Amino acid sequence: MARALVTGSTSGLGLEFAWQLAGTGHDLVLVARDEDRLRAVAEQIRDVHTVGVEVLPADLSDREPLERVAIRITDPVDRVDLLINNAGYGLRGGFLEVGVEDHEKQMDTLMKAVLVLSHAAARTMVQRRRGAILNVSSLAGYTTAGPYAASKSWVTVFTESLAMELKGTGVTATALLPGFVQTEFHERASMSMDGLPRITWLKAPFVVEQALKDTARGTVLSIPSVTYRTAGEVSRIAPRPLVRAMTSQSWYQHLQRRAVKRSRRKASRRKLHAPWERDPEQ
Repeated sequence: MARALVTGSTSGLGLEFAWQLAGTGHDLVLVARDEDRLRAVAEQIRDVHTVGVEVLPADLSDREPLERVAIRITDPVDRVDLLINNAGYGLRGGFLEVGVEDHEKQMDTLMKAVLVLSHAAARTMVQRRRGAILNVSSLAGYTTAGPYAASKSWVTVFTESLAMELKGTGVTATALLPGFVQTEFHERASMSMDGLPRITWLKAPFVVEQALKDTARGTVLSIPSVTYRTAGEVSRIAPRPLVRAMTSQSWYQHLQRRAVKRSRRKASRRKLHAPWERDPEQ
């Protein structure tokens, strides 16, 4: 039976990856910072699916726990066949509003952990001539939306280069580049996205299903939905001044103003029928 190791597996896309992989018969190694939540998720999965579920609590921004996860990946007996580097989070505030220590910790999670775990997995999998690495990146990497976007740009380029190096070894590397996904990611980072049209949002089950299919095919860049594939191509070839303007803080503020105006229009059209205003004969 194949085994997958998923980082950031207690929420968002990571949790969805865990459930879908368990549903297809994969044993799991679940990695996350919150041990209590990690064990609760593992118990829920065991109750539904007949698969093995290990838990490995680890803060991947800390080198020692990160090394423990890397060692687990290289275990020659209980082998990891699929590594999913999903752990990540946003910060509340702009670059200058957040302390540099918080930025460093975020970069360690978003980039260093991907580097270390991919290195451990690739070396081990190449020896067996079988395996796959899926790194969760983002279409934000094509924009100029701060350090988070810069880190995702690194993940995409790193995965592409790794895929080329692994060609012909039986091991593949895939980068998942979703757009806006309905998870708690933006809420945790205190980011209000109310101004975005509903059509721009993707559901986590769809994104994960497409990512796993692309990984199985050995696709290097997995971009769910035609809309986002088109947006990704446009972002890549668009003039950089335009990209900067579209992802600036002023554009974010424009979205917020748009959301407020939409709410006001809806409120003005809404007809309220309070009990004291109704005709008693109706």
